[in-house]
Amino acid sequence: MSGRFYEDFEVGQIIRHPLGRTITATDNAWFTLLTVNANPIHFDAHYASQTEFGKPLVNSTFTLALVTGLSVADVSQYAVNLGWDEVRMPAPVFEGDTIYAQTQVLSRRESKSRPTMGIVEIQTQGFKQDGTIVIEYRRTILVYKRGHEPRVPLPEPKKSM
Repeated sequence: MSGRFYEDFEVGQIIRHPLGRTITATDNAWFTLLTVNANPIHFDAHYASQTEFGKPLVNSTFTLALVTGLSVADVSQYAVNLGWDEVRMPAPVFEGDTIYAQTQVLSRRESKSRPTMGIVEIQTQGFKQDGTIVIEYRRTILVYKRGHEPRVPLPEPKKSM
C-alpha cells in the first residue's frame, strides 16, 4: 500500500496527488440527492440556466469529499481525520470539470495522548484542468508512526473440494 507515516512528513513539503477525476452529471445528482440537498442549482438545469452560472453547479460538499479523497493515498492512508478548517471555494465547479489536488505540510508534532501517533496539519488545494483553484482547506490528521499502523487483513480463500 502507498501512504505516509508520521515520520515521512516534512514541514513545507508539497505533495502533488497524481490522480485526477472528471465529475459527471450523475455524480452531482446522486451526491446531491443522497445528502438531501434541496437546492435546485445542483440538479435542475432549467433553474440553473437562470442563474449567473447558466448551468448546474457541482455540490460543494462533493468537491470537498472528492479533493479529500484524491489526497488519501498520499497523506492520510495511515491516519485518522481530526477536522477541516478554513474551507474556501474561490471558483465554481461544473459537470465535466476534471479536478486535481496538491497538499502542503504546514506543521507536525508528536501526539501527547497517543505515543504511537503524531499530529500533522496540511493545506490542500483542489484545482480544475486549467489550473483554476476551486477549493482550499486546512486539515488536521492524526497519523500513525511507522510500525504502529493497523495491519490490513489478507484472508486466504478456502480450498474448494
